[in-house]
Amino acid sequence: MAILGTLLKNKRAGEAQLAWNLPQLTGRETIDLSSHDFAHGGDIPQRHAGRRAGGENLSPALSWTGVPADAEQLLLVVEDVDSPTRAPFVHCLALLAPTIDGIPAGALNAGAAESASGASGGTGRAATSAASAESTMSAADGVRVLRWGMRRGYLGPEPIKGHGPHRYVFQLFALGAPVATGSGDAPLETAKPRALLAAVTGPVLARGRLDGSYER
Repeated sequence: MAILGTLLKNKRAGEAQLAWNLPQLTGRETIDLSSHDFAHGGDIPQRHAGRRAGGENLSPALSWTGVPADAEQLLLVVEDVDSPTRAPFVHCLALLAPTIDGIPAGALNAGAAESASGASGGTGRAATSAASAESTMSAADGVRVLRWGMRRGYLGPEPIKGHGPHRYVFQLFALGAPVATGSGDAPLETAKPRALLAAVTGPVLARGRLDGSYER
């Protein structure tokens, strides 16, 4: 796999199609978005990486200030701008209540508690232990997680080995109007990421970003 990463070393999505640069998501940069798990421009800890990269796939804690009082909804987008794809790879999409000013670690891991507590057919002490271990990874109040691709929730960094450091951009947008549907009458939870971003029509009242780096 490291050989493939080396071959694709110079192939990177770049920022041109990052949500931050989409015309419908421009706005005043007044939100201060931060995390006690990593600093802006710093390395994302291993526990927040995806399982294929040896991590726990635990979404990091986030906090913010500067959301306007008249915001109707917050949109959180996490993208990998160094993925060897045509556009940055979406690792998480979520809609947040405008009244909250942060989320704990694991708040974006939708469905983890449910999948650990019997959906897999486990019984006895092992299943109980798994459910307890995953219970901190269910979505928090005021958080509505959407699709990043095939599934909902958070996908931690899983860059190709040997491809070099990848930058993961956490972007928070304060919307003047809530997002209704992803595409046509499709429910938000089933909407593809790009379709949902294109469906944002309300004005962006404020926005902020936090960049983190991860390398395999």
